[in-house]
Amino acid sequence: MSHEQYQSVIESLHECMVACNHCFDACLEEENVRMMSKCIRLDRECADICSYLEQAIARGTPFISELAQVCATICEECGKECQNHQHPHCQNCAEACLRCAEACRKLTA
Repeated sequence: MSHEQYQSVIESLHECMVACNHCFDACLEEENVRMMSKCIRLDRECADICSYLEQAIARGTPFISELAQVCATICEECGKECQNHQHPHCQNCAEACLRCAEACRKLTA
């Protein structure tokens, strides 16, 4: 399958990566950074796996299903953590992560 067939997933992955990178950066500016440590860590994990899967799909990896499962798990965890914080950047990130998790799950079936 060509990467064009995965265009909507690639877009979700990219949007999630951007949202996580923004959330990561914004969390570092929050008054109580220690309270944001789990969010920051998951933002990094999620941005990295989304970026990797986006690139892997583009180059035609044979491991789409396996990587998508891992990505969905990380995106869901990041989304749940971000939902715990009322900062707009966390809420936006949570939405992007949960959308991406859903998109990735479609690749695992």
